[in-house]
Amino acid sequence: MKLRTILATLVVGVGLNAAPAMAQDGYPDGDVTIVVPFAAGGATDYFARLTADYLSRTLGANFVVENRAGGGGNIGSDMVAKSTPDGRTLLLGAAGNIGINPSIFADMPYDPTTDLVAVAPVAGSMNVLVVHPSIPAETVGELIEHAKSEEGGLNFASSGIGGTLHLSGELFKMQADVSMMHIPYQGSGPAMVDLLAGRVPIMFDNIPSSLPHIQDGKLRPLGVTGPDRSPALPDVPTIAETELPDFSVVTWFGLFAPAGTPEPIVEKLNTALTAMTGDPKIVEQIRARGSEPMSMTPADFQHLVRDDVAKWAKVVENADEPISR
Repeated sequence: MKLRTILATLVVGVGLNAAPAMAQDGYPDGDVTIVVPFAAGGATDYFARLTADYLSRTLGANFVVENRAGGGGNIGSDMVAKSTPDGRTLLLGAAGNIGINPSIFADMPYDPTTDLVAVAPVAGSMNVLVVHPSIPAETVGELIEHAKSEEGGLNFASSGIGGTLHLSGELFKMQADVSMMHIPYQGSGPAMVDLLAGRVPIMFDNIPSSLPHIQDGKLRPLGVTGPDRSPALPDVPTIAETELPDFSVVTWFGLFAPAGTPEPIVEKLNTALTAMTGDPKIVEQIRARGSEPMSMTPADFQHLVRDDVAKWAKVVENADEPISR
């Protein structure tokens, strides 16, 4: 599936002129809360506030953001899942807490595939597989061969256990059938310091944080994790187009509602967010965060969520180390 479908399906010809007409059928008839299940200041919070501002302006009601952090995103998400399904309480969720948490939390308080309705994605980003220049590999295929030739395999860094950067590496190990030892750090910053110093040779990283080091020749990019190439690294192939055709990792952000929310409300919100991700000004703001706008029907987004939950469950089950919280 093309990146324009998964990551950046822009709606052509839909703009702000059509959006105000969406506020005519009674919803929303009062304030709407968009819950962010993380602390303020992160990517999920940013996209929630972008969404709330747009919906407030175009749907004629006050959409407010409320941060309910804790439990790796489970506390706020569970609150929305158990709220009244009337469109007044929504969730801005992310691939991590929605797609990965069911596999790593033994006491998961809700099921994101049945207790939430996927309304619409907002944005998505891919990662890049980078290696220290000391690694004798110019391509993903050469890296796989090098890893297989090294007794004990190779080490790869991540920002911490259970995140998308870590599980990107686990997915790579599983599909490439190579031995790689995970070295978790307390955040991407410390991991990058050791990667640049050559103390750890491999890392899956966010493109914006690796891009300056790639441009300076301090890191070598071998592949990006999305279904299409990144506009920021147009000469770097996707991992899927090289050696691993089923490899895909997209960190998405999207709007959810409690199960049972009336379909007209879900459709109205989806139409509004489709218009939002087709607005050039919004697209510019999304890309400024190193992401691409996303647009899907509720059914397609729900399918993406279920696929992610199933994919990460298999990765966690096959990981060399226990991944649980």
